[in-house]
Amino acid sequence: MLSYVLRRLAFTIPTLLLVAMAVFTLVRLIPGDPVQLMLGDAADPAQVAEMRRALGLEEPLPVQFMLWLGKVAVGDLGKSISNGLPVLPLMIERFQVSGLIVLVAVFFAALLAVPAGLLAAWRQNQPLDLAIVAGATMLLSIPTFWLGLLLLLLFGLKLGWLPVVGYVPFSENFGQALLYIVLPIVTLTMVEIGVMTRMSRAAAIDVLRLDYVTHARAKGLPERRVLMRHVLPNAFAPTWTLIGLILGHLLGGIAVLETVFTLPGLGRLLVDSIFARDYPVVQGCLLFTALIYVLVNLVVDLCYPLFDPRVQAE
Repeated sequence: MLSYVLRRLAFTIPTLLLVAMAVFTLVRLIPGDPVQLMLGDAADPAQVAEMRRALGLEEPLPVQFMLWLGKVAVGDLGKSISNGLPVLPLMIERFQVSGLIVLVAVFFAALLAVPAGLLAAWRQNQPLDLAIVAGATMLLSIPTFWLGLLLLLLFGLKLGWLPVVGYVPFSENFGQALLYIVLPIVTLTMVEIGVMTRMSRAAAIDVLRLDYVTHARAKGLPERRVLMRHVLPNAFAPTWTLIGLILGHLLGGIAVLETVFTLPGLGRLLVDSIFARDYPVVQGCLLFTALIYVLVNLVVDLCYPLFDPRVQAE
């Protein structure tokens, strides 16, 4: 078990370095000059050159990368070119919105999808199974932004139960803030239920075919106890891995949903910064998202032995 943990930790460091190099390189490939964008086309060339020197954009790319990496190592991601605010506090503030929505949505999706997949596997090829699979496939096929717009149209415009656009921080009005995040959470939950249900069903079907499940039934154990004690714990390992992948994927791709619901999250900050050619914020958002993705999957790997006894024996 200890060697398993050490191996996973050892893989994390080179992964983060490669991610940092990729982020730095990709940002430099964005067309346009951020200095020229800030100062305008009529800016004095001397002023442009001075600002490029101040931002370190005249140094060779390897030198820029090393300088940036050294600052990142101490938590300094620079300042936004657009508004002059420190990048790290700005990202943390925006991440609170995105992180809350994603975590709550994935929690409710897992809470509904895992039992649904288990029931579908238990009644394989029967009407209950076919209904669950059909529902999961339909939810899996719906684009997130389209489902969000449908929910906005129904509950916001037609019924008037929930606000359509805007956001209120929890520190200002807790009850009002909840109303603004209900639809984004419901949208993500419904979309992710589809993929989780299918994974849970497939894993449960594999476990139901194993000999120890047949033995447990032969001993006369109630079917509910067989499912909850023998099938569910052993079938949850693949679903747990999928949950980690979904968390990372949603945190990196929530920009579309935040645009639909006009939420001030990390994804929308990244999109706005790309259009503004704000290099420090773009680099910081990409690196922060990648770091969260790597850490989430590291936690999933470290917790995997809790669900799969075969890993404990390594």
